[in-house]
Amino acid sequence: MRKYAVWSAILLAVFAIIGYFFLKPSSQPFRFGLDLVGGTELVYRADTSNIEDVGAAMEILKEVIERRINIFGVSEPLVQTESAGLVSGNPDERLIVELPGVTDINKAMALIGETPILEFRLAKENFQKILEDNPEATVDELFTPTELTGRYLSRARVEFDPNARQALVGLEFNKEGGSLFAELTRVHKGEILAIILDGGLLSAPVIQDEIRDGKAQITGTFTPDEAKALVRNLNYGALPVPIELITSQTIGASLGEQVLNAGIVAGTMGFIALSVFLIFWYRLPGVVSVVALVSYIILSLTIFKLIPVTLTAAGVAGFILSIGMAVDANVLIFERAKEELKKGKSIHNALHEGFHRAWLSIRDSNISSIITAIILFWLGTSAVKGFALTLGIGVLISMFTAITVSRTFLFATCPELVEGSRESRFKRFLFSNGFHVRN
Repeated sequence: MRKYAVWSAILLAVFAIIGYFFLKPSSQPFRFGLDLVGGTELVYRADTSNIEDVGAAMEILKEVIERRINIFGVSEPLVQTESAGLVSGNPDERLIVELPGVTDINKAMALIGETPILEFRLAKENFQKILEDNPEATVDELFTPTELTGRYLSRARVEFDPNARQALVGLEFNKEGGSLFAELTRVHKGEILAIILDGGLLSAPVIQDEIRDGKAQITGTFTPDEAKALVRNLNYGALPVPIELITSQTIGASLGEQVLNAGIVAGTMGFIALSVFLIFWYRLPGVVSVVALVSYIILSLTIFKLIPVTLTAAGVAGFILSIGMAVDANVLIFERAKEELKKGKSIHNALHEGFHRAWLSIRDSNISSIITAIILFWLGTSAVKGFALTLGIGVLISMFTAITVSRTFLFATCPELVEGSRESRFKRFLFSNGFHVRN
């Protein structure tokens, strides 16, 4: 008993410290989705028809958009991608952007902006003939795409031609882009390498020699302000693939606050009702299970802050559901211990046997819940992902609190029976359940 009492005191101290430092109002705030705090959701279709490595391109697209939004100081933006395929149900690749606190659609679209798509293309062999036959020929008709695009851009800067006193845009590529640029300028010496921005021809210089330092220039009739604007946009990120806005929605802050308050009230009422039932039906073990449940809530909310988990309405629902599931293991243990008490075993031995025999059922039920959460998180959209994440985390923590916390507290309150002694009727009443006392 002394060992369990010491561990019980340690666990209580740990939970108290965690609750004080991580859950007090002045600590790091929770991250809420736009359905709880209001905001705008933009869904873009990505054109990956000319992309070989779609997964890598979409990941770069996500990083570029995140970097661009963060520059404007939007609070906790959420940017994610959805892959096309039969399993996901999407006919095309999508980019989903959630901007909490931004309720102006036009402002939200401005935050994403017309980020430039930068390409380097080689002139076709019959370039001059095509141009003579059709002076209005398009970029696609005149030039052949290369692997070198804005995705390899390291940075851009404003430069000036000292002779013409003209603003230029200097480009520096990363290591991979520098290698591609060197290969292009070596193999295609004497050919035209056009610089295309957003489908428009900026300049079409002739490759004079191999360029090994990974640097290039965009020339044109730029004013200093235009050059600065272009450099800013390029540095914010040149998109590896074109994107098109297909849907948008706005959620008001007042509606989100109502949903959040309703979720908090529902969770509180559910916790109180569950606690009353556990204490009424299971008595002292019920009190222990409520303590374990409080520990579960403290650990869950702390992890939600530390990861951090973006709590949506669906995520809050998943967390509330997991509170009920967290008690399921305790109920299995108590009911199994009841069967052992019927056989005349001591309370200590009955509880020990209850934990031992209920473990397989607890393990199997929780594993099935975790598998379900993983599948939902993998295939679901943003709201479903939030539900799956909070549910999965909740199930994992509930296994710990049910097996470790409940066990420690129960055995701390129930020492082994001294040989030759008999447990009092009152003590067996405290560890019994329902309307009957086990003799």
